[in-house]
Amino acid sequence: MNINLTLVIQGLAFFATAWLVMKFGWPLIDGAIVARQKKIADGLAAAEEGKRALASASAKQDEVIREARSEAGGIRDRAEKEYASILEKAKSDAIAEGSRQKAVAVAEIETEAHRAREQLSHKVAELAVKGAERLIRKEIDAKAHKDLLDDLISEIAR
Repeated sequence: MNINLTLVIQGLAFFATAWLVMKFGWPLIDGAIVARQKKIADGLAAAEEGKRALASASAKQDEVIREARSEAGGIRDRAEKEYASILEKAKSDAIAEGSRQKAVAVAEIETEAHRAREQLSHKVAELAVKGAERLIRKEIDAKAHKDLLDDLISEIAR
């Protein structure tokens, strides 16, 4: 066999194989490559969209946290104001109750003092009547009369 003929046949076989691969195999390989490139591009786009969504969610989270802190501060301020008003009301109620109890105590003291004065005046009246009875029962001289009055005064003083 001739080497030239072998090389020509092998060259024709190579070109025939290359043509068949280009005609039938390459479109399949090219389709797979294009599909893979599209899948990679879609994945990258989804990753970028995910990054944007994450950034947006992070910003929204920060905003929600700021709003929550602001609202918590407002709630705390309202609670402190309500606490202060309740405390002031409790103080004023306590002062009013103390004044009322003081007035009741003063009234009781005045009533007891009035009762004691009445008892004392009854006692003084009784002692005066007793002294007058003693003076009337006996007709006595001035010295005895003075002694009886002194006894009466000392009895009243007790």
